Amino acid sequence: MKKALLRSSVVPAMVAALALAGCSGSSDGSDSDGSAASGTLAANWGGFPESWAPGAEMEAGYMRVPYETLVALGEGGEIEPVLATEWEQTDDALTLTLREGVTFHDGTPFDGEAVKANIEAIQGSQGPYSAPLQVVESVEVVDDQTVTLNLASPTPSLLTFLSTRGAPMASPEAIADGSVATDPVGTGPWAYDESASSSGTQMSFTAYDDYWGEDVGFDTIELYAIEDDNAAAAALASGEIDLGDSETYVQSQFEGRDNIETLSYPAIRNNLQFFDRGPGGVFEDVDVRRAACYAIDQQVVADLAGDMVSATQHFAEGEPGYNDQIDGYPVDTDEANSLMQQAGNPSVSAEILATVFNEDQIQVYADQMGEAGMDVSVQSAPPPQYFSEWNSGRYPMGLGSNDELTPYDWYRAWFAADAPGNPSGVESDELKAAADAAIAAGASEEADALWADVTKVIADEALACGHMVGEELIAWNADVVTGVAPSSQPWEPNLVDYQALQPAGGGS
Repeated sequence: MKKALLRSSVVPAMVAALALAGCSGSSDGSDSDGSAASGTLAANWGGFPESWAPGAEMEAGYMRVPYETLVALGEGGEIEPVLATEWEQTDDALTLTLREGVTFHDGTPFDGEAVKANIEAIQGSQGPYSAPLQVVESVEVVDDQTVTLNLASPTPSLLTFLSTRGAPMASPEAIADGSVATDPVGTGPWAYDESASSSGTQMSFTAYDDYWGEDVGFDTIELYAIEDDNAAAAALASGEIDLGDSETYVQSQFEGRDNIETLSYPAIRNNLQFFDRGPGGVFEDVDVRRAACYAIDQQVVADLAGDMVSATQHFAEGEPGYNDQIDGYPVDTDEANSLMQQAGNPSVSAEILATVFNEDQIQVYADQMGEAGMDVSVQSAPPPQYFSEWNSGRYPMGLGSNDELTPYDWYRAWFAADAPGNPSGVESDELKAAADAAIAAGASEEADALWADVTKVIADEALACGHMVGEELIAWNADVVTGVAPSSQPWEPNLVDYQALQPAGGGS
């Protein structure tokens, strides 16, 4: 995910909460008011997804042009209908009622079979998004408009996960023949137009005539993949692109240009993780992991970036999973060296993968761990390679965004013995016992406190540290587009509410 971390911990109180009881969507979704879309919007989010297949890592700014999800999170964190209009969840199952009259861009009906194909595709993917769906034992297609996800254990956060970029709905035909990896086919307002696109540099999406929802403002969305922040800022200033993410250090390029406007919103949280912690692994010893954590001075990163702040834990106050007993690992080189001595002063040599938007932060952490006697070398890679390898297990440690919205999803993605983000496959008895108790609590009143216990164990075992929180900075050309606002979907970088965008003065 492209970058920008940032600044204050003004994190919206979000919700993970689960609506156990059935709820119904109010939006009937219907349809057009007769107004016609016009104009072209050129947007850049730093790099195309390596794959557009459900379950793959996709920046929200790209994914949410052709794709939609079953549900969404509203401004207050409540679950809202999108492709599913009603739902009912128990400890054993989640039953969804699907919106009628929806088709994918290739004409395939959106129905129960399509949902089943997507859920199973995400389950079978290799990334962390597969983890929250491993609890789904089977997908039962009751009829065209009704599908039931049978659960192995209570999972009150499942609807929240289904709102995220980890669970887009793609055409089952495109999934089956594999073409979805390069040619996204969703149900969204804009359909991919290969004939108007240029491989590797620009992808064109045009308004889908049979879209089920309301009319959109722009007829065409052109997506670009300009990685370099200075080049992206220059493209915006010159009018080559109209909208995209930006960085504070390139804002000088907009001086004197009254048509360039910006906004920022909390979007990113990342942390250091230790993948090689199995028997004989570089970070098997908890004292070595703790030494690395105490060696890190997050304030150096905050001062360097200018738009990031340090945090003691993944979840913010007010969110499920937050634990006020977690103090983090304040920088203490003496304590780091003492822990290394306690561990027998092992030789610690490790590589860590970085890319354009996090290399500075990773290099700072590597240098600081060096002060505790660790030899950490930073390898740089382009974003597509970074996204596919940083947490693959090839490197003993890594730093990346953890965008899970609930403690259940965070645990299942990175720390459970069978988590995709836990290549060593190890989990302490204490962590497993704490997680089992929290899962068994379902949506009961005790659940939040039990999940806070889980995150405390994760912190105590130094499985993740060096937490940073950042804001996304969005910049746009006000002569071309109006209505720019963050999406209500929390913690998704590189995203605006596309459907609220309107051409300024008739479009470009």
